[in-house]
Amino acid sequence: MLPQQGYDVIGDVHGCAIALKMLLEQLGYSKKRGVWQHKSRQAVFVGDIVDRGPRIRESLHIVHDMVDQAGAQIVMGNHEFNALGYFTPMPASSGRSYLRERTARHTRIIQETLDQFANHPQDWRDFLAWFKAMPLFLELEEFRVVHACWDQSLIDEYLKQYGHNRLTDEGLLQTMDRHALPGRMINRLMRGINLPLPDGIIMRAKDGYERHVFRADFWTKSPTYYQDVVFQPDPLPPEVATRKLPAEQKAKLCYYSSQEKPLFIGHYWRMGDPKPIKPNIACLDYSAVKYGKLVAYRFNGEQQLQAKNFVWVNVEQKAPFTTTLNF
Repeated sequence: MLPQQGYDVIGDVHGCAIALKMLLEQLGYSKKRGVWQHKSRQAVFVGDIVDRGPRIRESLHIVHDMVDQAGAQIVMGNHEFNALGYFTPMPASSGRSYLRERTARHTRIIQETLDQFANHPQDWRDFLAWFKAMPLFLELEEFRVVHACWDQSLIDEYLKQYGHNRLTDEGLLQTMDRHALPGRMINRLMRGINLPLPDGIIMRAKDGYERHVFRADFWTKSPTYYQDVVFQPDPLPPEVATRKLPAEQKAKLCYYSSQEKPLFIGHYWRMGDPKPIKPNIACLDYSAVKYGKLVAYRFNGEQQLQAKNFVWVNVEQKAPFTTTLNF
């Protein structure tokens, strides 16, 4: 059921606690008995509260306390899952020490979080337990929320087997197998659709890393070319963009039709002024931690999403991450 005046769906926070508090204030939330809440609305977070930013621990406490006091809901983001995997030991028979191998790259991604919790080990253990209990997706009466991609057939399969929208202890360990249902579920819902670049082509992204895959959308019904489905800040190499998408790559896609409920996602590092991707799809990740915007959508039950319902704060490149309001 909708709260009296609706929901406020909030994008990837990534440790930007100052921006989060300013955004909550702008949305009409205030602190009562130490917890941010609204008298008639509920916040919904799309995940990725951890990593990269300057105030990760503070951000987690804000969001956790809101969820704990029923002032908010949340879905798991890939960074919460990655943190959980980084600290989940594996059986000796698996041939690895942790669910998420502690490579230099994986450690670099989580390093800010590790540093900020170095003197708070019990706090971190408590948050890891919370991550494990997070929903993988939310289906409410009027709308849906998932971190990266809504794949109805996969969600139906998961609900049929498990009967709920969370990871089990056994399922968590099975996520290391990308062919097992929990592994397919995490990869699709948390990370979205990643298609390989053809012929071994390598793309150097703006962050300096070389990539062999690109992020694809899940709302293009009948794509013909690679450029028809690309959904990421970095453009495809010209020799790839206009190439026809092979049938085997099309088979990896899923499709969210315009007739389905409004859907809110994060994950994709958008830029510019926030607006719906489709009349029923909104991405709320506008790169707050890279001096973009921390974005919310004020949902009041409408089935056609409106640009006027986006609210955000601008995060400026000045220590310690100052912000300006969007009015």
